[in-house]
This record gives sequence, C-alpha cells and structure tokens, in this order.
Amino acid sequence: MERLDVIVLGAGAAGLFAGIEAARRGRRVVVIDHARVAGEKIRISGGGRCNFTNLQIAPERFLSNNTRFALSALKRFTQWDFIARIDAAGIGWHEKTLGQLFCDGSAKQVVDMLTGDLARAGGALWLGVTLGDVTPEAGAGGDTEGSARFRVDTSRGPVLASSVVVATGGKSIPKMGATSYGYRVAEAFGLPLVETRPALVPLTFAEQELGWMQPLAGVAVEGRVSHGRTGFDEAMLFTHRGLSGPAVLQISSYWREGEAITLDLSRGRNLPEALRQARTAAPKTALRTALAGLVPEKLARHVEAVLGIEAQMGALSNTVLDRVASMLTGWRLMPVGSEGYRTAEVTLGGVDTDALDARTMEARRVPGLYFVGEVVDVTGWLGGYNFQWAWSSGWAAGQAA
Repeated sequence: MERLDVIVLGAGAAGLFAGIEAARRGRRVVVIDHARVAGEKIRISGGGRCNFTNLQIAPERFLSNNTRFALSALKRFTQWDFIARIDAAGIGWHEKTLGQLFCDGSAKQVVDMLTGDLARAGGALWLGVTLGDVTPEAGAGGDTEGSARFRVDTSRGPVLASSVVVATGGKSIPKMGATSYGYRVAEAFGLPLVETRPALVPLTFAEQELGWMQPLAGVAVEGRVSHGRTGFDEAMLFTHRGLSGPAVLQISSYWREGEAITLDLSRGRNLPEALRQARTAAPKTALRTALAGLVPEKLARHVEAVLGIEAQMGALSNTVLDRVASMLTGWRLMPVGSEGYRTAEVTLGGVDTDALDARTMEARRVPGLYFVGEVVDVTGWLGGYNFQWAWSSGWAAGQAA
C-alpha cells in the first residue's frame, strides 16, 4: 500500500496549485483525477485562452455565506503573484475589459505550466484514476507529523497519507466529468454544506416571454441587468431559451426562482430627451424606427407592440414618450429558471466556510483534511475571479498540508 504525505483529489486549477505548493515544501505528493487530462476547465476557459485572473480582485466580488472568508487567501496569494508566475513561464497575456486577463495564445500553456511545475517539484500526477472512499486510517497517530491519518481508495489501489486536499470542483458542466464527489467526502466527515445551485448561467423564460425573445436570438444588447441593489453593466444576449451574455451570467449568481430581474437599456443616455429629439427630427416616422437608433430593430418592434403604439412620432405626447423611456430603463422580466449545471460556469454553495480555517483551508474538526477551489462555498464574479480563488485557496492549503 502506497504511503504519501499529501493526496490531492482533483487535477484542476486549485488541485494542481495545492499539489505544487505542497511538493515545493518537500512533501511527497500525488494529485489524482478521474479525467484523462489535467486542467480541463482551464483548457476551455476564455474561449480557449484562459481568463486566468483579474486585476480588480476584491473580497466583495465573491459570494459566500461568509463574505470575509476568502480575504485571507486572496491577500496572501494575490493576482500579482499569479501574474508573476505567468511571466516567469514566458506566457504572453493581455487585458480585456474590466480587468480581465487572458493568454495571448492557448490556455494549454497554463496547464503545461502547472503540470510542469508539479513535476519539477517532485509531485506525481495520476490521471484516469477513479476515486473511491476517503476514510480515517485505523490506528492513525493523531496529529503526529507524518502519520497516516487517511486512506483513499482508488482504482489504482488504496493510498495512505497524513493530509488530503479535496479539489474536485463543483457540479457545473457534467459532460466534462463534474460530480458531487467532493461534497460526499465533506459529508462523510460531518462537514456542513451550503445548498448548491448553478451560477454564472443563462436564464430561461416561460413561453409567453419566449414568443418575442426567440426572434431576437443571437442579438446582443449593451445595458445594465439588476437584481435588487446589485447590477452589472455589460452585454446581454438573447437566446432561444431566454437571456445570456456577461451581464446576465453575473446576475444569475444573485437571482432566485420567483424573483424578477430588471433591464436598463439606456446605457447612461437620457432616453426621454433622445426620444423628444427624434420626434422633432422625424415626426412622420414610426416609434420602432426612432427606437432602432437606440436598440436593435426587432426589440424596438416589440416595445412598440407591448405599449400598443401605432401613431407616428409627431403624434406622441411627452407622456407617451416617457412611458417608452421608462420601459427601456426599468424593464422587469421574470425568469422561470436557468439552463442548469449543463452550461453553468461554476457552482454556488458548497462546503460551509464556517467549518474551515480561512488561512489554511483545513477542516477545523478534521486535522489534515483540506477543501479548496469551487467545492468550497466561495463563488467569484465572471472574469477570472474564480480562477484566482483556485490559485489563492490552493496556495493556502499547499503551505499547510
């Protein structure tokens, strides 16, 4: 039976990083994954260019039952620390909007950097290996350094170790092999879970809404999508099932079933004044024609139909124009659901942070057991935040495991 110091379960971003850091401390490490290749989510992220971090990392941009939990790890291993590693590896990168950083080339460069760092540090990588139960090792020597606290059953045989790092991710994108394995490990050791649900996911609508949305499928609109006091100013995209695009994905993490979202398509413009100017400039045009300069033509036709306006612009009073502007700046829509884990970029919820040490990611009541990355109840905004959480939490566990 093989004996190691650290077993890392999951060869994604957080798992590879935890394995690298532990191995660099001289620990005997193996990173195990059932997938045939490491870092699959890294490979597909950012359209294949990996949005590996964000310049604007801040704890308030992470959702959790304990919004302060992520602060320690994020401060101790920052976006600048990861950028330094990218630079040291010779990987070119560029900034897109809102502080998002992408590789100039393929995301595979990041995977190769991580697997290379793990190998150079002396860590092993087992791929295509099915994970079984994680159990306390009978007769383990308590907190004695180097004692085998845990047994991990695998298709390659059982492995013993003093530390286990659970980095198996969440439920999102099951076609890539995502499972609830990490949550089952937590529950087996008595750790509480925060209810999980899809996040950063397109929202779906009932038939009565889809009737006008579906003809707009593929049309993108710049605007603000809000839920309560939270809103995002980015693009939204009409789909055959509802709404997607960055602003919608962002708000999906805050939205709950039975609640409305609000669209503001003004993009900071004074719409009442713009419509008055359009009336003066072309009084014989239809409302949809005037609106087409502000929003996509098909959407302009829908607004005209919803408000029941048939008259030309010159016949519309200021009150009517204000109604049009009000609809476009405070358009309430009621999603009926989301596209689910099939297309969700991440999983909201997970292992309750109250059960973990924020500095080390170790379970408070189970010495030697760590949880990192998406499996934990910490979910970042769209745009590199979740990768930074993976690097930071993996780094924190790697210093202690």
